[in-house]
Amino acid sequence: MPKILNPLLAQRELLAGSALVYQPDLAVVTVSGEDRLSWLHSLLSQNLKNLTPGQSTQSLLLDPHGHIEQLLNVIDDGQTTWIIVAGATKDALLSWLTRMVFRMRVVVADRSEDFAVVGSWGSALPAAEVTWVDGWNVTAAGGYRYGAVSTEPWSLHLGLVPLREFEAMEADSSVHWASEAALDALRIAAHRPGHTEVDEKSLPHELDLLASAVHLNKGCYRGQETVAKVHNLGHPPRRLVLLHLDGSGHLLPEVGDSVVLATDAAADLAASPGLIRGRVTSASQHHEMGPIALAVVARSVPIDAPLVVVGNHESIAATQEVIVPPEAGKVANVPRPSLLMGGRK
Repeated sequence: MPKILNPLLAQRELLAGSALVYQPDLAVVTVSGEDRLSWLHSLLSQNLKNLTPGQSTQSLLLDPHGHIEQLLNVIDDGQTTWIIVAGATKDALLSWLTRMVFRMRVVVADRSEDFAVVGSWGSALPAAEVTWVDGWNVTAAGGYRYGAVSTEPWSLHLGLVPLREFEAMEADSSVHWASEAALDALRIAAHRPGHTEVDEKSLPHELDLLASAVHLNKGCYRGQETVAKVHNLGHPPRRLVLLHLDGSGHLLPEVGDSVVLATDAAADLAASPGLIRGRVTSASQHHEMGPIALAVVARSVPIDAPLVVVGNHESIAATQEVIVPPEAGKVANVPRPSLLMGGRK
């Protein structure tokens, strides 16, 4: 890999469209065959049946209880559906898709050894076979956004570059490369949840992924009942927040660090694990905001409560910027039945 730019300079070059980001932690899976879109439509949370050639979208594979198993970036070229997925979960996705083929006219393939995933800003790479465009700033058709769209720019393109062309790009000294940490800083500032925000308990509502990855009016798919119930009648138990971190200590938290109320920061968390109100999921140094992070915290945490991040370092003070508000969900506004009225509404 050629020399990578200083992260703060790299962010500015990314925003100017003059730097690229190689993303080796992402993998590529393809589905071909005439039944591919209707088949994927029946398995995933997004409306894929009507996906047009060149159109990018995002979708989720959920478990039966509505928890996120896979966060998928999807684009179809008219003959093949391309899926960009976290490399750590690729094998599980391939196994699941292969088991679900039955008699459908589809072919599932791992193309990760054939393509490099390269991020660019604002435009596609000429060398890319296909390019996925992140539409995070616009709520997708059939979706629903709980929070406000960030005013920070977000214009990521992920190009699937054949390995030969990628090797030529690596050897080209005129190409400027930014680190994944530089891209993470822009992603965090834009309120954009990624793969690191997902854990075994994640519901789409907690990360505001109904805005980009869920079509609320499509047909049945695994986990749909939970998605509808939480959205219409309940509230997600956790919510995504942006943390503005105290930078006086020159430290960034690590993924998985505990988030606690400032009033509980001095407590022994090992002895009182119930005081932990959330976990850091991403952290980086932003070229304008300074140290920032994404965290998933309990819905009950007041939005104006001072917080502290605790880990294998000095405690770091933090303030919240709301991404998913505590009142997210319950859009149907169905009143609770009155016990005094014998359960009648």
